[in-house]
Amino acid sequence: MRYLVLSDIHANWEALQAVLEDAAGRYGEIACCGDLVGYGADPNRVVDWARRHVRAIVRGNHDKAAVDLTVTEWFNPHAAAAALWTHGTLTPENLEYLRGLPQGPLRVGGFAISHGSPLDEDEYILSEWEAEQMFGYLAAEINFFGHSHLQGGFLLRPGGAETIRQMPRERSRMSLNLEPEASFLINPGSVGQPRDYDPRAAYVLFDEERRRLSFHRVCYDVQTAQRKIVAAGLPPGLAERLAYGC
Repeated sequence: MRYLVLSDIHANWEALQAVLEDAAGRYGEIACCGDLVGYGADPNRVVDWARRHVRAIVRGNHDKAAVDLTVTEWFNPHAAAAALWTHGTLTPENLEYLRGLPQGPLRVGGFAISHGSPLDEDEYILSEWEAEQMFGYLAAEINFFGHSHLQGGFLLRPGGAETIRQMPRERSRMSLNLEPEASFLINPGSVGQPRDYDPRAAYVLFDEERRRLSFHRVCYDVQTAQRKIVAAGLPPGLAERLAYGC
């Protein structure tokens, strides 16, 4: 099976549409590492789409906050304001869908998906040391995660972890064969709010049978997404950062 693996869409409809158009015809199923909502201005469109098309999904911290505002105690002011707005904007059906999303890790075929680390959905994996702490706790050899909005990941062997570097800005695709007798933590990057100083929407295509994946970046209509955020009365900084990928 070939999978489109997404994470951190954050209610950015323009970015999601660009990803789906770019990946069209190259996958059979969709897996999502969470955070359908938060920050962006199209939570209902994104959740409606996920309900129809996503085979496997785990909740992200912003999905959780949209249905339980007490979670925002740990959010920065912009994120908390977006969660409150999202909670009041989502339809009852979409709130119920988010409420029912499972906490990762979730097995999907021969791999697993999580939002943060396999141990804690709210924990970031940013360094090789943090990746090494996952030894013995991984749900599968190949594990996809999000939360950090940083495309890349880590190769793990008994001797330690090795960083899978972000592709250069001048490229839009980078392929990787997943060697046997090693484990992997792969971050597909953020569809709707990249934070690796590349504003293009990020995603991964994964061929499970061949153990081959490719990282992708695609341009989208950032200005329209920005205008929607401002028109919704969300913090302007949430719109501004889309142009810089940070």
